[in-house]
Amino acid sequence: MVTREAWLTKLFNEYLAGQGNSLLALFHQTSTNPKEPWTDFMVMQILVALIIIALLFVLRASLSVDKPGKLQHIFELMHEFIGDQAHDQIGHDSDRHVLILMTLFIFILVGNLIGVIPGFVSPTQSHYVTAGCALLAFLYYNLVGLRKNGFWRYTKHFFGPMPILAPLMFPIEIVSHLARPLSLTIRLFANMYAGEKVTVAFLTLTYLVVPSVFMGLHVFVALLQAYIFVLLTMIYVAGAVAEEH
Repeated sequence: MVTREAWLTKLFNEYLAGQGNSLLALFHQTSTNPKEPWTDFMVMQILVALIIIALLFVLRASLSVDKPGKLQHIFELMHEFIGDQAHDQIGHDSDRHVLILMTLFIFILVGNLIGVIPGFVSPTQSHYVTAGCALLAFLYYNLVGLRKNGFWRYTKHFFGPMPILAPLMFPIEIVSHLARPLSLTIRLFANMYAGEKVTVAFLTLTYLVVPSVFMGLHVFVALLQAYIFVLLTMIYVAGAVAEEH
């Protein structure tokens, strides 16, 4: 769902409408309202990217072996957790995939959590954003599978274990793989969209206890959905680089 409700989006449309239209033109797109080319999910994606870049600059400047700070502890904990999960799911050579998995996890997590702050909107409650993440995961696991096994060894598993079953297995496998980005897209989008709307609805009814409960639930869902997205990506990568291909 495309909205233009966040205060930051209104500022972008007021002062950067020309740049927004130019950006859309690069992708051969036009806004339904040229005076308001910026949407919430576009602006919030930029904000999420800037927050992550700023955090990494702060982290880089404060890295210490002897006295690591809180931010360093948090990133080390996330890296260790993602690394352990990748090793469990992918096994050998899992380290080479941790960078893309960490990138997806941090972007989705920050994108999910930013909606908890009043006045901001989670970009992941837009299917455009979740579809972009899902397509990245889809392209990545197929590319690493092709690179690891070669074209024939990677694609022959689409035909099944027996040649006689190939006419049946091939369309099933193709549909199964094409359904993966769709599943990733809908799962993340639906959970974050529903969570955001529930939180906003209860904020309009009361301003203390009940919203706090649902905001806590929103944080839990944000963490869980980021983890599930990356875990499924790990499983897809594991299947793509499996030796039996």
